[in-house]
Amino acid sequence: MSTELHSMADLSTFALVAQHRGFRQAARASGQSASALSQAVRRLETQLGIRLLERTTRSVAPTGAGALLLSRLQPALLQVAGALDVLNELRDSPRGTLRLNVPVSAARHFLQPLLVRFMAMYPDIVLDIVVDNNFVDLVASGCDAGIRYGERLEQDMIALPIGPRTERFALAAAPAYLARRGVPQHPRDLLQHACLRGKFLSGLVYPWEFERDGQSLTVDPAGPLIATPTVADLMVHAAVEGHGLVYLFEDWLAPYMASGQLQPVLPAWWLRFPGPFLYYAGRRQQPAPLRAFIDFIQQPATGG
Repeated sequence: MSTELHSMADLSTFALVAQHRGFRQAARASGQSASALSQAVRRLETQLGIRLLERTTRSVAPTGAGALLLSRLQPALLQVAGALDVLNELRDSPRGTLRLNVPVSAARHFLQPLLVRFMAMYPDIVLDIVVDNNFVDLVASGCDAGIRYGERLEQDMIALPIGPRTERFALAAAPAYLARRGVPQHPRDLLQHACLRGKFLSGLVYPWEFERDGQSLTVDPAGPLIATPTVADLMVHAAVEGHGLVYLFEDWLAPYMASGQLQPVLPAWWLRFPGPFLYYAGRRQQPAPLRAFIDFIQQPATGG
């Protein structure tokens, strides 16, 4: 391999590591080993004669020179990727990898049948799904697009509706629990009950929001279990076993309510909210797999 080509590959590696702020994170995103990425960056620093990354045991960050290089390098790498992607126009079907960052609720419900249909329509596209409830920087995360519920988007982001346009949270408990503790008649009654709570990865436990006839109410009950949405099945199982009330997406609890394992509670107060959106950067040319996915979700028959 020539020095020029060698440098181009190493430049791409440097940008990847800098964007992910770590060799391990970049390794997970690229499918390469962390040691190989580290060697490539060291090789580039030796060739350029300047340090590009500050490395500590906990994090990696660009030096001043590294940040300057990264700011000039990213547009060039995007142009190269776009130039290579032009070849997709010559194929009958686009190919490549589509990386999506999605929340647990989307991955669990509406997204599954949608992606199965997309895979059947575009067999040459590889789907790389990252399940993450945090709102992320798509470029830094290495993803092409994300799915989220109503979060505030950056100025250069485009949002398209995907999935159901209206959803609800549902409150439920096992019949045995309600027979033992009584059925709440108002959201304030939940303060006297065992509630199975959810929290963000930051550790913040989110309150339960309810509404009825234009009246909104927020309660912050206590209970024997607090878990992130990534293990929401644990909360559901605990509720089925009679350990308390659970408040999750209605689609998540519907099978348990239909089977009688859980009983709906305060359905008139269940919170409705707008459905999710696909968001992606709008100030650059979209790669062919992403363009195909955007077209796919905008088709009435498949877009949810």
